[in-house]
Amino acid sequence: MAERLLFLTGHLAEPRLVETIRGIGLEEGSWHVRNIGIKVAALMTDAIIRNRLKGPIEADRVILPGRVRMDLDVLKDHYGVPFVRGPDELIDLPAYLGKGGKPPDLSQHDLRIFAEIIDAPGLPIDEIVARALTYAEKGADVIDIGCQPDVPFPNLEEIVAILKTRGLKVSVDSGDLSELARAARAGADHVLSLDETSLDAVAGTSCVPILVPKPHGDLASLIRAIDKAKAKGIPHIADPILDPIHFGFTASIERYAELRRQRPDVEILMGTGNLTELTDVDSQGLTATLLGIASELRIQNVLIVQVSLHTRRTIEEHDAARRLMFRAREDQSLPKGLGGGLLSLHDLVPFPARPEDIAKWASEVRDNNFRIEAAVDGIHIYNRDGHHVATDPFDLYPKLGVEADGSHAFYLGYELAKAEIARALGKRYAQDNPLDWGIAADKKSEDLIRHAPEASTVTAAREAKRKAQKERRDAEDRRDDRDDPERKG
Repeated sequence: MAERLLFLTGHLAEPRLVETIRGIGLEEGSWHVRNIGIKVAALMTDAIIRNRLKGPIEADRVILPGRVRMDLDVLKDHYGVPFVRGPDELIDLPAYLGKGGKPPDLSQHDLRIFAEIIDAPGLPIDEIVARALTYAEKGADVIDIGCQPDVPFPNLEEIVAILKTRGLKVSVDSGDLSELARAARAGADHVLSLDETSLDAVAGTSCVPILVPKPHGDLASLIRAIDKAKAKGIPHIADPILDPIHFGFTASIERYAELRRQRPDVEILMGTGNLTELTDVDSQGLTATLLGIASELRIQNVLIVQVSLHTRRTIEEHDAARRLMFRAREDQSLPKGLGGGLLSLHDLVPFPARPEDIAKWASEVRDNNFRIEAAVDGIHIYNRDGHHVATDPFDLYPKLGVEADGSHAFYLGYELAKAEIARALGKRYAQDNPLDWGIAADKKSEDLIRHAPEASTVTAAREAKRKAQKERRDAEDRRDDRDDPERKG
């Protein structure tokens, strides 16, 4: 039986909400829309809902507009039914509902992230530990300690032990076989990298080595190393090595595919840094593509590194991509329409409102507060005194009448600049909200129970107005005093 959904809304959004839901194709009778009796749906409160929505509710879930600010647990306890926020914009409702009327579950994945701390021998132990904890918080599953050629690493064992006591999985990456042997004896979970000639470095330990070809690119040698490790009873992970573009990239992808064909059960690792670090493009697309390949080939591990500033969000990107690809593969669908935050520069639907919709809203405004919208035809700004559209915010300024109101002009300039950036990039703009850069930037914390307080420019303008009124009254009182004969006497 299909889940029963109840959508709560207001007067303005009700017709569009009904039209949108009908277009989704939910099972007949599985959903209902209830107008809660308020003009703007986002301004409903839990008190209004409790007063106007009588129980019991014949629904399994109640969906509210995404911009409502209230304690949903209060409503859940009151009605005994889960209350959830839907998307901010109606145009996003089909994607939100996904399959079977539920948002896509991006909580799962089956890929481990090895995150390397580069040049570890030259770093203080405290800094290594701090970086490791930060990487783990961002999504890393294994902390990789990157050694340096010909640089002594006397406290390697101490670092491995400290990170292990913090509950972290640890790998050590070195070209020095003696360092790898020391790491294995110290309790490292993995070492990078061994080949068919060096398996004895982990003998007598529980360390799982990453095996690589020797010489580079020789898949046959990697196959021999896999078979030799299996014969010795050594658990292992194989890495055919990803090469940079124009230096063997396509051939290296072919090696991964061929390894999977020849050894269907072997656990594989792919180091993505040779592409993300060595290609001057935004790394999110490269990361998603590589993890799509990993998903198809059932590659269970990736090794990532962050050296270039343009890859400073690489852990977050890999974490988002592994969840997206897992969901798409499990659903036997394209990695599309599932969200996940990997669309940062552009949005799929940048302009949720049509110009004719905005014109209708503008005609209904009865106050002097400015509303700003970004649409395909330009930036719209309107209040009861007028509705103006332009592609350049400077063309709007002379029409707004805020020349004498510095704080208000500052606020409008800030918002119009955001709207201009959003239009130029094809991003979603929402007044009084930061632009959404996906996982490319940290999101500001947001109180989902209370509406945001008035902006400082608004309160400053109000205070300035009050101050001006008081000065005007004081001046009038002084003038009255001068003109009062009794006062003069």
